[in-house]
Amino acid sequence: MTVLLVIVTFSVFIAVDMILNRKRVPALSMAEEPETLAAHVDNEILSGFHVPAALRYHPGHTWLHRERKNVHRVGADEFAAILAGPVDRIELPKPGHWVRQGQKVISLYRGDAKIEMISPVEGEVVEVNAELANNPHLLREDPYGQGWLMSVFAPDEEGPTRNLLPANLLSSWMKEAADGFYGLQPQLAGATAADGGRPSKDATADLPVDVWHKAAKQYLLS
Repeated sequence: MTVLLVIVTFSVFIAVDMILNRKRVPALSMAEEPETLAAHVDNEILSGFHVPAALRYHPGHTWLHRERKNVHRVGADEFAAILAGPVDRIELPKPGHWVRQGQKVISLYRGDAKIEMISPVEGEVVEVNAELANNPHLLREDPYGQGWLMSVFAPDEEGPTRNLLPANLLSSWMKEAADGFYGLQPQLAGATAADGGRPSKDATADLPVDVWHKAAKQYLLS
């Protein structure tokens, strides 16, 4: 009887200890996760260009962020924004318009000259960034924030992930793009900010139109 009582007592202590430890672990994980993620996003520089790891990227240098179920925000990455340079006007598809992944749907103008960007997702446009009509420079100044382009409703939740770049290929993808970028014109080799390799936002301001068009077709896949 005594042995049985001892066994029951130990069993109760073990059960109580497991319950208490189980409650402690999630609290620790939840406290650490936001800080780690924020630091990773803020410091993600690949080959001189800011590439937040929290976003998904299409090879045409557009990014995708899932805002809520079936709705994804779309923008241009910093490479595309700097390649576009000082544009005078940005044309976006109207809300209600259906776009396909890989379709040319964004037009960037310098005077009469134009380059285009493609959609990284298929679905219905539900909202566009109206601020870009009055302030197209927002694309270049804040491509991951105020310079976003549009939001798209994608009925197929898995669809947006198709043909996007895996995280382990982002570094080599950006290195190839950066090497090509500085090879466009000899003067671009020095078109970097003073902080060690970060490109100047005005790097392509004086790029000849034919070179600008060629670069857009090659890197923006348009």
